[in-house]
This record gives sequence, C-alpha cells and structure tokens, in this order.
Amino acid sequence: MIPSPPLFLLLLGLMGAHATAPVSVDLRTAAAMAAGLCNTRPTDLVFIVDSSRSVRPSEFEQVKVFLAKVIEGLDVGPDATRVGVVNYASRVKNELSLKTHKTKAGLVKAVTKIEPLSTGTMTGLAIQFALNVAFSEAEGARVKSPDISKVAIIVTDGRPQDNVKDVAARARDAGIELYAIGVGRVDLNTLKQIASEQLDDHVDYVESYSVIEKLTKKFQEAFCACSNAATDVVFLIDGSKSVRPENFELVKKWINQIIDKLDVSETKAHVGLVQYSSSVKQEFPLGRYNNKKDLKDAVKKMAYMERGTMTGQALRYLTDSSFAPAGGARPGVAKVGIVFTDGRSQDYIGDAAKKAKEQGFRMYAVGVGNAVEDELRVIASQPTGEHYFYTADFKAMTAIAKKLQINICQEEDPCECDSVVKFQKKVEEALQALTKKTGGRVEEDRCTGEQDCLRIHTHTPNTPHNTHPVFTSC
Repeated sequence: MIPSPPLFLLLLGLMGAHATAPVSVDLRTAAAMAAGLCNTRPTDLVFIVDSSRSVRPSEFEQVKVFLAKVIEGLDVGPDATRVGVVNYASRVKNELSLKTHKTKAGLVKAVTKIEPLSTGTMTGLAIQFALNVAFSEAEGARVKSPDISKVAIIVTDGRPQDNVKDVAARARDAGIELYAIGVGRVDLNTLKQIASEQLDDHVDYVESYSVIEKLTKKFQEAFCACSNAATDVVFLIDGSKSVRPENFELVKKWINQIIDKLDVSETKAHVGLVQYSSSVKQEFPLGRYNNKKDLKDAVKKMAYMERGTMTGQALRYLTDSSFAPAGGARPGVAKVGIVFTDGRSQDYIGDAAKKAKEQGFRMYAVGVGNAVEDELRVIASQPTGEHYFYTADFKAMTAIAKKLQINICQEEDPCECDSVVKFQKKVEEALQALTKKTGGRVEEDRCTGEQDCLRIHTHTPNTPHNTHPVFTSC
C-alpha cells in the first residue's frame, strides 16, 4: 500500500522537493522517484519561458515552481539529463545553459533567481535562439544521437509578435521535440504551430498560472525511464497481403518509434522481431543487437511477406521459441510481447494467447483497420483496457506508440524485496529530519511475511493517540 498523501508528501519535501507536490501526482511514481529507483533517460532539456508584460510577477513565480517540480523528477547529471532555461519577452536571455549546473539542487536554486523581462512576446525569436544557441555544443548540448533526446518546453500566455511556424518547423527538423504549454488567453493555433506531432501529446492548455503545476505529473512521466528494468521485448508483426506495402513501411516506422523509447543495452532492454503471414519468420532474435541504431537498421531491412494471417501459429512461435533461452531470452527477466495485426486470424488464437499469459508474459495487442477487437482482447494481458489498442488508420499508429512507450517500462514497487532496502534508507533519512523538525519521536516496526514490508509511525509530543501511519502493509 502506498502511504497516505499528506505525510508522504511531507517526506518528499524533506528529501529536497522545492514545493509541496500536488495530490494529483501519482504516489507510486513519486515513491519510486524518492527512492532513486526511477531514472530519466538521457535528455538535453531546455525550458523556453515567456516573461512578457502580460505575465504578472506572482504568475511568473508559479511558472518557476512548475519548472522546479519537473526538475525534481529528473535524473540530473552530465551523463543523464541536462537542463537549460531560456527567458524571453521582446528580447531573449539565456538564463541557464545545459552545461551550467550539474546537480538538481543547483538547478532548482538557479531557477528561483530568474526574474521576468516584462516587455513584448517574441516567441519565434526565442525558439530560434534555442535552436542556434541553447542546443549548441558550446552551451553544453551533446552530439546528436539516437540515445539522447532533445526536448524544448515552451510556456507562453499570449499571441506572439513574430512568426513561429517556420522556426518551429526548423527546430523539429533538427530533431528537437517541442512541447507547447499555453496559459489563459493564449492563441491555441500558435501552440499547434509550435508543437511536435502528435498534437494531443505535445500541446497543453491551462486556464491560469495558478494551476500550471497540474502538468507536473505529465512531464515527470514523459521523461521517466526505469532503472534496473531488464526486459525482453518481442514484436510479432502481421505481414499479410491485406496490410499492403506502403502501410508495412508505416508499421516499421512505428516499431522504431517504440525502440527509441526503450533503454536498449546488453543489460537492460533486448528486442526481437518476428513477422508472420501464412508462415512465421524470425527476423532477428533477442540479444542480437544491443544498441538502438543496429536494431532500427535491422527493422528497416525487414521484407514484406504478404499471404495469409495465421496469428495463432505466430503466438505459439512466440511462446515456444522467441521467449525460450535458446531463442535469446534471459531467465528471470520480464517478457513483453507486442502483437500487431490488421485483420481476422485464419486460425484459432485462444489456446496460444492463454499460454502466453499463463507463462507470465505481458502481452500487448495492437489492431489496425479490419482487425477484430474481440481477438485483440483475447491476446491482451489484464487489465485489457491498458493492453490492447485499435485504430482505423495506419497513419494514426504514432499515438499508440506513445502509449506503449509508458507501459513497457517496468515500474518497480518500492515494497518489493529488491527495492525496499534502498527505499527504507531514504525514508529513514527523511524521518530523522522529520524528528528534528517536530521534536517528536519515530517508532519503526519492521514486519515479516510476503505482504508486510515495513511500518513506520510518527508521534507528536503530548498527543500519544495522534498516530498517523506513514507506511503500512504493502
């Protein structure tokens, strides 16, 4: 069981949070972050913040709180996530370059000192500055690589006084992923011109600066990748004649979108690829390629099979061969199967789908066009709603890739045996600070058994019956 929000959020505050996190933040994610179990994938991240005269000083303070909270959820470091801040109005000021601060504490402190410029709104100029300067190697950006994300988050509350469409397109073409956050009377069309595809994932609107912190969770999750998450992922791809060659190329791009979001290495994510139609063909097994470039190149070379749709046969191959040690699967590592199909199976899928789930494989089912949703549900793991996806159009598969990206990540439970020692140490440090602050005493009750990991209670002097559980049974 995750601890009750008020005291747990207090613990987060004692562990260094800049401001009390909103209750809307997912507590399991927050717990993993507090325990140091959730690391962000390497990213060069630049905030581009509007401080024009329409942004009142009190509102600008709320923007800074939002920035600080997002930063708190990042794994900040020279080899992890580097953060920069560009402040703009009629002119642009490079407040923090990507090389300025190497620690989270230093970043947060520097953010609190940023002052508004209080003139016009030259959003296009600010994006151009980020493209030319903030994301340059001279300012601390890393050489372009498939393993390092380039991300800019633009926060604005007004209509720009210059052109943003062309410069935003150049930034996206340069490999920078653009998020656009609009506040109040912002021009929504401008946000759409700025943001990367899919717009639903990259455009956000809040009615006022007072509620901008609601977006904290989204961006913490967007950058969060799991540590110690060794995973064997196998794609099972329908190459039947109904897919058609041009759509098969879109499917390959979709696979590579998902690969881009995985932490591919010899010790973490391994990826295998199987294509099927009337027969089954292993394109490459788990463990053959241990970096994203080689994996994506191999996916691009996959030749379209055509013919029928024997999904049941393909599922049997997945369970009997792809996830077998002889097929490159690693013992004791989480297994994830991603099945893509565009039509009704020509053979029975029930037994093979059941076997895959009984063996503990996490199964995702993705259907396009004429795919049968009842079959997708049979293939998918529970809860079904989180493991099967359908779209009528191949061109809409990008949105599915983004949803799968989050769910593939193996979320570590802070109460699992291999995590509780790290987590407990963090909690004990926080409780020591809590005891000093309150003058109270802390009583810790370690319990045994599969369900009981750790109980901690805090007591306030003169109120012996006022006991609040911080951690109870898992």
